[in-house]
Amino acid sequence: MSKALVLAESRDGNLRNVSFEAIAAAKLVADEVVVALIGENVAKDAAQLATRGANQVLVVEDARLLHYTPDGYGQVFMQLIDRVSPDVLVFGHTSLGKDLSPKIAAKLEAGLISDVTSIEGSGADALFIRPIYSGKAFEKVKVTEGKTLFTVRPNNIEPLAEGSSDGSIEAVTVELKDLRTIVSEVVRKATGGVDLSEAKIIVAGGRGVKSADGFAPLQELADLLGGAVGASRGACDADYCDYALQIGQTGKVVTPDLYIACGISGAIQHLAGMSNAKVIVAINKDPEANIFSVADYGIVGDLFDVVPLLTAEFKKMLVH
Repeated sequence: MSKALVLAESRDGNLRNVSFEAIAAAKLVADEVVVALIGENVAKDAAQLATRGANQVLVVEDARLLHYTPDGYGQVFMQLIDRVSPDVLVFGHTSLGKDLSPKIAAKLEAGLISDVTSIEGSGADALFIRPIYSGKAFEKVKVTEGKTLFTVRPNNIEPLAEGSSDGSIEAVTVELKDLRTIVSEVVRKATGGVDLSEAKIIVAGGRGVKSADGFAPLQELADLLGGAVGASRGACDADYCDYALQIGQTGKVVTPDLYIACGISGAIQHLAGMSNAKVIVAINKDPEANIFSVADYGIVGDLFDVVPLLTAEFKKMLVH
């Protein structure tokens, strides 16, 4: 019987949706799924993981684990690997997962498949599909020997429906020693109430917003739809917004259900971060803008005219 160990992630006291997606991915390749829940005061979330497919949840709580550090989480996760002896290890393709997974792979002298968007087959015959060349092509990877380590891109693998579970929950004590890094405070430049990397709807602005104030109508539309605001690198470089909003090859890679690009020309670096969105709507004054080449729907016009009209129409739809 194959066994998987999944790292759950929590932010601001709530489980991230990618944790449930990682469990679903683990279920595709392993018979038993054990979830590691690490942090401070996180035990309250363990039952939720059990109802989403975890056969066992191992809870490690320590005040020194309130904030992620590769040193602290690395020590904990390696001790849990020794305890569980998993064949498969699964992480979210998040800032945390992208930082920790290579460290674990190196310690285990194993390969790592990063940014998995789908899985074909099951068990030892599973094929892991991931984008390459900035999303222009996809490769299929198969693990032929050793442990299987992979990261899951958010919003790509459907989480299991919530239901009753016989999954067990166990508090685990681990030894933390010689921590070289302690995070005393985190000052977060957030994108709003919705996590950009996990948002189902994103309204993004480029240089066409012309100023920081130009993001106001985009924020209004995003708030109305329950989405998040993003930006191209051009808008960030022009100081219209913070780099925390940047989407693209050197920013965040997102896969929302709906991506509304406002005043974004469509540089290849930006397309690398959003071209796999399920539905793309482009708004641009230039009918030759490259963003239209990947858009499902295109609107040629001034975003300051079009976005308020869209907002007004959505308000009518939501009222009815």
